[in-house]
Amino acid sequence: MLKTEIPSERHADLDQYPVPQLVEAFVDDQVQALQAVRAARERIADAVTAAVPRIAAGGRLVYVGAGTSGRLGVLDSVELFPTFSWPRDRAVALLAGGQQAMFESVEGAEDSLEQGRLDVEGVRVGPLDVVILLAASGATPYVMGALEAARAAGALTIGIANNPAAPVTLGAEIAITLNTGSEVISGSTRLKAGTSQKIALNTLSSAIMVRLHKVYGNLMVDLQPTNAKLFRRAISLTMRATGANEATVRETLVACHYQVKVAIVAILGKVDVAVAEARLLSAAGSVRRAIADPPAR
Repeated sequence: MLKTEIPSERHADLDQYPVPQLVEAFVDDQVQALQAVRAARERIADAVTAAVPRIAAGGRLVYVGAGTSGRLGVLDSVELFPTFSWPRDRAVALLAGGQQAMFESVEGAEDSLEQGRLDVEGVRVGPLDVVILLAASGATPYVMGALEAARAAGALTIGIANNPAAPVTLGAEIAITLNTGSEVISGSTRLKAGTSQKIALNTLSSAIMVRLHKVYGNLMVDLQPTNAKLFRRAISLTMRATGANEATVRETLVACHYQVKVAIVAILGKVDVAVAEARLLSAAGSVRRAIADPPAR
């Protein structure tokens, strides 16, 4: 039996727990999610190192999964645009059952090996793409079909599973095993197995974005201000990065259409917006390089 399916010996009488003890059992069990990700950190680092050159060369992040795992992939993919200005067409999420499965269970969708293949082929996965295959069990047919097609296309494949020696990790180029063990509610991998996948995905995609110069220091300087909160955040981030007053920051941000990186280079480099944009382009988007090494005149 898969470790994720084995009933927890610690909570055999879960249904009889008083509410405080019931809540404590769920919360305390989540600690193991973080421990599982920590144990896999070297493999996550390997995945980042292997992914960055392909993504920098124009590749895409392609997430594949079913059920909770698939929905977590969708969540990670859609958050990359507002957080890092990552192009939407370069973060693709394939979910067994399609868009409908994001909101309700599509029975049997995860059991189709062929549909996994077809979905990967349908988005034209190629050698520069990085395909992240998520399956708590590690053997979901839809994900295994996608893995087969991704490998045939020459993509970098990263398998993430919550059971050791799972087919998806054995078959992927890079294996990330998040060994979370049995769940408080037997077999419900939406619990700590899902939590561990969320942490791993956050870590993987965020680290890739840092390496692609989407962060300056630890500041989120490539965000897309798509609402009032993010407009305020763009102002505060630019002020923190430059030490400039709010009036100067607002004026510069308006001039560059609220591109925080451009505003930072313009203010710190004491140049106009056009020159700041040229420096960033020359520096492959690195704020530090754009400030330190302006193009020769």
